[in-house]
Amino acid sequence: MKKPQTATLTIGDTRYELPVHVGSEGEVGIDITDLRKLTGYVAYDPGYANTGSCKSAITFVDGERGILRHRGYPIEDLAERSSFIETAMLLIFGELPTAEERTALRALLSEHELLHEDLLHHFDGFPPNGEPMAILSAVINSLGSYHPELLEIANINEFRLAAAKLMSKVRTIAAFSYRKSRGLPFMYPDPELSYCRNFLHMMFSVPNRPYEPLPQAVSALSLFLIVHADHEQNCSCSTVRMVGSTQANLFASVSSGICALWGRLHGGANAAVIEMLENIRQGQFKVKDFLERVKRKEFRLMGFGHRVYRNFDPRARVLKKAAHNLLLST
Repeated sequence: MKKPQTATLTIGDTRYELPVHVGSEGEVGIDITDLRKLTGYVAYDPGYANTGSCKSAITFVDGERGILRHRGYPIEDLAERSSFIETAMLLIFGELPTAEERTALRALLSEHELLHEDLLHHFDGFPPNGEPMAILSAVINSLGSYHPELLEIANINEFRLAAAKLMSKVRTIAAFSYRKSRGLPFMYPDPELSYCRNFLHMMFSVPNRPYEPLPQAVSALSLFLIVHADHEQNCSCSTVRMVGSTQANLFASVSSGICALWGRLHGGANAAVIEMLENIRQGQFKVKDFLERVKRKEFRLMGFGHRVYRNFDPRARVLKKAAHNLLLST
């Protein structure tokens, strides 16, 4: 039998053998679970940049080589051949769904896309132009009061139901949050529409004029959701896991992750890009002048560079093609 691999830590004259774990992609981690018990020392790693908090078979990221895989599937293949619903099922349940499984989940998503009518009053408590992310996190947290049967999930069927409710209702809540921030009437979901097309309908339709998105817009949204479906132990994922470790319910845990995602150094960076582009479009800056001020470090050029990807971001290549196709169609 092969002897387990270990690493030796020497402190003074004392040597300690620590277990070593080797991942499926050859990455190596030193197990310091018993470090304090063995040595009296703790590990100091601000930002956890060198710390793996768990073993996971969900997502693999290699920033140096620009690789992103979900359950072993390259993100490029999923973007080309899969839908967002299929990718979500792959991440959640570990396998790409069969046609029957996909149909069953789509039916669950349609069944649970509506919000309890009393829940709509929560939106009235927010001021005009309220931050959509603040509304989204608060209303997601409130779902626990409307679905108490899912506060403690006891089996896979309850988990499947909770996941479907979250996936479906988060789309409705996100669209309603946006509409609230713009002073627009809510547009109820249409069960006849696909996941992405339905979201665009709730975002941009008006009572007297349904929104008919271009196929390229629907495709671009689907690709956007696919490439952002998971990204290892990032800040929002780690927040959900930490809150969930207290046995907080799923709605509260996901709400906490939304708050983490809101930050400008995480998901909020996307909003900063839009703000920068809007300032340029509205004539506050000329592109050439703006870039010169970036070079002088007067401004940050938002949307360029990534803490993990040192070579290139594989998601950017997928989205660049989708953006190009969308611009050509408009």
